[in-house]
Amino acid sequence: MKANEDNTPSAPLKPMEITSPRTAEQPGPTKTDEQGEVPSNKASAHEEHEGASYAPTIISLVLLLTGIALDYFKVDWFVSYIRIGVYGIAYLLVGGKVLVHAARNIRRGEVFNEFFLMGIATLGAFYIGEYAEGVAVMLFYVIGEHFQEAAVARSRKSIKALIDNRPEIVGLVQQGQVNPINPQQVKIGDIIEIKPGEKVALDGELLTERSSFNTAALTGESKPDTKAKGEKVLAGMINLDQVVQLKVTSTYENSALSKILQLVEQASSRKAKTQQFITRFAKVYTPVVVFMAVALTIVPYFFVADYVFNDWLYRALIFLVISCPCALVISIPLGYFGGIGAASKNGILFKGSNFLDLMTKVDTVVMDKTGTLTEGVFQVQEVQVNEWDKTEFLALTAALESKSTHPIALAVVAHAGNSYQQKSIADVEEISGHGLKGTVDAKSLLVGNGKLLKKFNVAYPAEVDAIVESIVLVAINNQYAGYITIADKIKEDAKAAIEQLHGLGIKNIVMLSGDKDSIVQKVAMTLNIDQAYGGLLPEDKVNKVEALKKEGKNVAFVGDGINDAPVIALADVGMAMGGLGSDAAIETADVVIQNDQPSKIATAINIGKSTNRVVWQNIGLAFGVKALVLAFGAFGVASMWEAVFADVGVAFLAILNAIRIQRMRF
Repeated sequence: MKANEDNTPSAPLKPMEITSPRTAEQPGPTKTDEQGEVPSNKASAHEEHEGASYAPTIISLVLLLTGIALDYFKVDWFVSYIRIGVYGIAYLLVGGKVLVHAARNIRRGEVFNEFFLMGIATLGAFYIGEYAEGVAVMLFYVIGEHFQEAAVARSRKSIKALIDNRPEIVGLVQQGQVNPINPQQVKIGDIIEIKPGEKVALDGELLTERSSFNTAALTGESKPDTKAKGEKVLAGMINLDQVVQLKVTSTYENSALSKILQLVEQASSRKAKTQQFITRFAKVYTPVVVFMAVALTIVPYFFVADYVFNDWLYRALIFLVISCPCALVISIPLGYFGGIGAASKNGILFKGSNFLDLMTKVDTVVMDKTGTLTEGVFQVQEVQVNEWDKTEFLALTAALESKSTHPIALAVVAHAGNSYQQKSIADVEEISGHGLKGTVDAKSLLVGNGKLLKKFNVAYPAEVDAIVESIVLVAINNQYAGYITIADKIKEDAKAAIEQLHGLGIKNIVMLSGDKDSIVQKVAMTLNIDQAYGGLLPEDKVNKVEALKKEGKNVAFVGDGINDAPVIALADVGMAMGGLGSDAAIETADVVIQNDQPSKIATAINIGKSTNRVVWQNIGLAFGVKALVLAFGAFGVASMWEAVFADVGVAFLAILNAIRIQRMRF
């Protein structure tokens, strides 16, 4: 029988590299013991590393407070040396790495950056005797870095909690024995065993005759997915029925689930235009600031009668600290990374922060029907017979349909139950685009569409052609025997999804489908979709989206399956439904809705708008405060402490504002 839509098998995902906002370093493979098992306390080393990284900052803070206390003692030569020593150690504990970074960058020809600004500003403060202020600037800068690292770690943790649910142990079948082993050590072609209730650790081909799997962790779909021998089972699914065996088809690192995790990690490397602008701006802005600070130190010598070098140098140092673009450099990427983390918590994977920005510009949403707005699960709606017992009619039809794997055939078989299993079936022939022909219990059967019956000159009532739903016509012994109507169920949140999109100001919602137009129009009317077109081939969908783009529309297309890949690639924002259900769609899409809910389209737009709003709040906050304190500093009103607030304090506020994205409810 002919499918309503193209269900061609999808292409595999390509391997992806993992990157992060500030470094490409990632945790290595988990260490195993002699038996290949994963130790339970695998996070302890990382926690110790974090504790060690905070220790110098804490000690520096204690020493800074000690130095400030010594400032109140009567200054003799002994106390003075102790005081300088305390401040010096406090400075090196937090500023040593910053100075090393600055020196390395200078060797590479990258002189003007945040490390250089912080270095010359704080060393200058030591030169004029403002030790406490020099240490404070560097200390609070490093504390800001800790805040940023914690915020990024929180975002990454929320992402991994969503999808990185891979088991740590797998049962490897060797010479009839099942041995526990780390899944990273399993090779392609190995046989693994999964017990009921266990998660599948690796992608593989099912060797057992049949079993059901819970795929909710991957797609959000609560209905179990029954797999037959030879079908693909993906890492992250949960075995429900019985002990099964899989032949491994991909390594641990290359499983579909691992690639989705890598996909999210990689997203942070794709910068939004706002990030790219700030990066370019900082490269011009920083050297200008340095030369202005030099001018602020030297030029007054020629115009001010009571010129004191140290006073004007102090003003220039304040100017440098205020001018440091830390708040922008840190908080803007963190804002986008927070948006990606918030989206992941809601079952939405953005492939880059640039797509968060693009979502805010979308004014037209185009959707596929089957698998996007409908469940793609066909169910029998009505059985109409012509001079036949309904039970026998169903049993004969289901017997022939049991030889097909088409979703409509499976729906008929499921509806018939076990009534057909004792039937004898012979001479089955599938006629492409028409249906099935065969013999059941010595009766000649034709099961398919109207074209099939016409091909064999079997007359049937004309009113049958006017039925909206997908229909299966049946002829027994070359006589019309009746029909079965099949319908695809609309997803529970589909109507709410359209209402939410209209509520966001999306006035142009379009549905494009390969299903017959009468069905498409009925679904569109039910869901209140603005425009709908049925009977389309993949190239027809491309033409429709191209026409919308020529009208100046910013188009988001939502689809699933390989047949939607061309139009997903063409759209301004391509969105794939169904999570791991279609690798080709995921590979092509810019945004992946992991839990298969159309209402998440509006959620994705909301997250994009919220992220964009927070990013511009941070930009406005940073520039506004810095401009104000810069003016005060140039006229000698602001001290180094105000400069610290203008730089590090604003960075703190911007970071906290960025973290706020993950706490929002969408």
